[in-house]
Amino acid sequence: MKFSQNLAEQGIKISFLNTEFNHKRVLDAFGKNVAVNGLLRLVSVPDGLEDGEDRNQLGKFNERLREVMPRQLKEFIHKVNASDDDKISCVLAYLCIGFGVNVAAELEIPTVGFWPASVFQLMLLLSIPKLINDGLIDENVTPLQDKIFQLSPMSPAVHPTNFLWLSIDDTPSTQKNLFDFTRENNKSVETTDLVLGNSSIELEPEGFNMVPKVQPIGPLPAANRLGNLSGNFWPEDPTCLQWLDGQPPGSVIYVAFGSFTVFDEIQFQELALGLELTKRPFLRVVREDCTKGKHHFYPEGFKKRVGNGGKMVSWEPQGAVLRHFSIDCFISHCGWNSSIEGVSNGAPFLCWPYFANQFLNESYICDIWKVGLRFERDERGIIGKEEIKSKVEQLVGDDHLRTRAVELKQRVTKTVGEAGTSGKVFEDLVQWLKS
Repeated sequence: MKFSQNLAEQGIKISFLNTEFNHKRVLDAFGKNVAVNGLLRLVSVPDGLEDGEDRNQLGKFNERLREVMPRQLKEFIHKVNASDDDKISCVLAYLCIGFGVNVAAELEIPTVGFWPASVFQLMLLLSIPKLINDGLIDENVTPLQDKIFQLSPMSPAVHPTNFLWLSIDDTPSTQKNLFDFTRENNKSVETTDLVLGNSSIELEPEGFNMVPKVQPIGPLPAANRLGNLSGNFWPEDPTCLQWLDGQPPGSVIYVAFGSFTVFDEIQFQELALGLELTKRPFLRVVREDCTKGKHHFYPEGFKKRVGNGGKMVSWEPQGAVLRHFSIDCFISHCGWNSSIEGVSNGAPFLCWPYFANQFLNESYICDIWKVGLRFERDERGIIGKEEIKSKVEQLVGDDHLRTRAVELKQRVTKTVGEAGTSGKVFEDLVQWLKS
């Protein structure tokens, strides 16, 4: 969405196609605020599931997407091109749903593949044949080794159990479905005319060397061409910015775990108690669906004890929060969007990955960029309150880490400028789309 808004700002007319389910969520959260100069319109097609069906059952969801969406996309393009003076001249498709590229190629429309995660994640997915040949996995997606490996000295460390198709769901049939879906999508990288990655040479030099077809276009948060415009699934609570205004500079722990992380009751309470033990102000995002069950069971007396020193919101304008003068550090699930937003604002990290590519991003943050620290789990598999307190104190006292975070921010900000590598790629893309 941010990428589309940036293109619309340059005079490119965009039809942003979503499933009807996601389209409604974006409209409910943002309404007309996603529009840019009247050039960006939000449109939708069915995803093949009924209103009450569970879209978190990924195996079934992917099957229905592959069955329904290519036809829906083709019909949408034919409809627009039959009635609109502005014909669809290019399809920009998310590469995790490669049928967008395939449909455009079938209709002989130029395509741009967009990869919003790390380039290394894409490289790892494209390396599936090599992983099989090297004996790391088999055709049934089973890990054959139980040790960390690297594809190159400057790439993130990978544990086989954290492969994308294994860490999202623990059902063997769903894992196989996701694995096959991934291999099918990989073909779209060769089909598309151009592949753009929401990353930069400064962040992933090895990744771009290994997948030379991918061109850097980001990190988009560092460009900040359009301020806070974006498209979210939840309405933002602006009162958190007012609360931040009243906190001392560089004092607040910001805690956010993205759109999918779910806690059990014990972990939810340990996090609350750990934040309390730091005796520092904190801003914590608590989605309504972030716990297993309908209620958030805060420790007894917790809210009264922390008082105004702790602010809980259901969702927040993360870019504006990370830019705020009062933010000291970022406790994050290490999703790629959050990782590059934190990096683009010079925030030091405390890493708490949940699933999928978040473990790779944690390795980038801690091992390669060296702008964050890991949490360690106890014998229960829980990150305890004392561990949270200890790591916050360690991070706050590490001046070298904080200096590296600021230096990395400066480098990625430079790369999205007019003279930077990513800035030039974006400028060339705009000219190509207008030609």
